[in-house]
Amino acid sequence: MKAACVPALPPAALDLDSETDEKLATLAKALAHPVRVQIVRILARCESSICGDLVAQLPLAQSTVSQHLKVLKDAGLVRGTIDGPRVCYCIDPEGLRHLRLLVAGL
Repeated sequence: MKAACVPALPPAALDLDSETDEKLATLAKALAHPVRVQIVRILARCESSICGDLVAQLPLAQSTVSQHLKVLKDAGLVRGTIDGPRVCYCIDPEGLRHLRLLVAGL
């Protein structure tokens, strides 16, 4: 016999919001690769980092690290600012806060 699905939360807390779901899915997709998780962890431990510094900490080519940074930046988890010929990356605190809130709302 099949058990009925009983919500653990009050009905108002279960309201579906497709925009919120879409944002959470975008952030989850950005973190769906172990290297991107590593990059977020590295950036969370320092104020900022130049792409070359990240490459030195990861066993990947510079172009691969740059691609991962682009995904994180497009999702709003990382910021990049141009510093002469280099790009300096840091965690976007608002993006990380938003991710935490969305995951907590699951």
